[in-house]
Amino acid sequence: MSHTTTDDPARRASGATVPVLAFAGIVVAVMQTLLVPVIKDLPRLLDTSPSNASWVLTSTLLSGAVATPIMGRLGDLFGKRRMLIASLSVMVVGALLSALTDALVPMIVGRTLQGVAMGAIPLGIGLMRDMLPRERLGSAMALMSSSIGVGGGLALPAAALVAQHTDWHALYYGAAVLGVVSIALTLLVVPESPLRAKGSFDLPGALGLTAGLILFLLPISKGSDWGWSSPTTLGLFAAAVVVLLLWGLMELRVAAPLVDLRTTARREVLLTNLASIMVGVSFFVISLVLPQLLQLPSETGYGLGQSMVVAGLCVAPLGLTMMFTAPVYARLSARYGPRTTLIIGLVIIGIGYAGGLGLMSAAWQTVVTSVLIGAGIGLAYSSLPALIISAVPASETGAANGLNTLMRSIGTSVSSAVIGMVLANTANDVGGVAVPTLHGFRVSFAIAAGAVAVGLVLAFFLPRRTPAAGSQLRASSEEDANLARAEQALAGAGQHPHGFRGRVLAADGAPVARAKVTLIDRHGRQAGATLSAGDGSYALAVPAQGPYVLAARAAGHPPLAHAATHGGDRPVDLDLSLPGETVPA
Repeated sequence: MSHTTTDDPARRASGATVPVLAFAGIVVAVMQTLLVPVIKDLPRLLDTSPSNASWVLTSTLLSGAVATPIMGRLGDLFGKRRMLIASLSVMVVGALLSALTDALVPMIVGRTLQGVAMGAIPLGIGLMRDMLPRERLGSAMALMSSSIGVGGGLALPAAALVAQHTDWHALYYGAAVLGVVSIALTLLVVPESPLRAKGSFDLPGALGLTAGLILFLLPISKGSDWGWSSPTTLGLFAAAVVVLLLWGLMELRVAAPLVDLRTTARREVLLTNLASIMVGVSFFVISLVLPQLLQLPSETGYGLGQSMVVAGLCVAPLGLTMMFTAPVYARLSARYGPRTTLIIGLVIIGIGYAGGLGLMSAAWQTVVTSVLIGAGIGLAYSSLPALIISAVPASETGAANGLNTLMRSIGTSVSSAVIGMVLANTANDVGGVAVPTLHGFRVSFAIAAGAVAVGLVLAFFLPRRTPAAGSQLRASSEEDANLARAEQALAGAGQHPHGFRGRVLAADGAPVARAKVTLIDRHGRQAGATLSAGDGSYALAVPAQGPYVLAARAAGHPPLAHAATHGGDRPVDLDLSLPGETVPA
């Protein structure tokens, strides 16, 4: 699959681009925890049964899971910034609809629309890859990836404060305002990516994936109500397997699939996605357990008797720590690579849950647990997009990161179902009310630690890469096609092509394959880029005559920049042993 560029070059990313995209991610994540403080009151607030009220949460989960890979693919085809704004706009409409109703069905429709915004995370990561210089990309993607946890953690105390002192509809009005602010900032600050994937949108693939995900996630989220061994639950799981298998066979035969399953089956992509599920499981356990432990009355003997707001504040360090680990991740990844950083993050999460088994007797202990686990999840989440991006072509980053975000969502869904079942089965019946027990909380932490252990095993099987190699762009069929087109444009007797051609050479004169060669115009903008061929040759067409800089970079060699001016076909050999050499015009 190849990509093209738009006719107009993208505006250069400003220093505010990354914070604005990260803010969009935080706004989207707020939707996931917005109703946590009022979950137990939803049946009364909506005048319905607990089973029906649970659809208010389930609908957001399902729509977010479906929208994430679809919006990623649409972003690759039609523009990631455009689809980011569309996602946020749908979220605002959904928030306003929920804010204006007390009826169950309109509330569910509004919550379904809010879930569409989950596609903003992979779209933001894709925009960062397309626009940012490589030295800024690591920390930027880390912050964007962690925004899921940051938004979720910070929303808990804020939502609790609002719900405790005002009408609960104010939660939705606040979400709508955040969405509008995010749209405005995106329009003002974030440029559109010039990269486009070729092909058309795979509508049958989107419908098949939607059906398969709903059939799979619905029994996960409702299994505790329906019964895990009920015909409905088992039937939906069986139907999900059949639909997803048929969908996979169909996608393998489509020229431009919604999800490139051949790319997804690559060892690095597959193991990263499986590890993402485990990280998602471990992330959600603490979000479910600690607020309940903190708010249980002290008369139970283990409850900490804190208010809703204090409980939210004790869990807030989870999100804050994830945000502050972004620059730490960038340094660790630059030195050791994202694989090692993922392993370090998983180890820290494991230590946090192991220590948390004995740190449940005071509010300050829950803060320590939140900080530890937040640091580990921040490092782990930050590593995932870097691992994915290094393994897929640039034209597939939106869809690939969308699928990876979906894997995290599946992990949180599985976590919610399993931990909910554990807490229900270990609860004590006190006056007809099920009260979670300390044993149930500890079993939940043990399950999270087990998920971390599985994630560690998967991470150790990821391919090893040196930081230098990991920092290079991965060669792909897309870049090979660009090279072939440029060589064709510059070749041919009797023609007068415009551009540069030559070879990339090492210190000993040997050709350097897969070196990144970038053409920079007089305004400092990238005018073209390619990878050198197996014999070190490269070719770059240029849009107009004038001065340019040819920059070359390869693993194990110092970077090189040559100044050159062309008036036609211009041979320029790039000798990496002579950094800074100037080629006469």
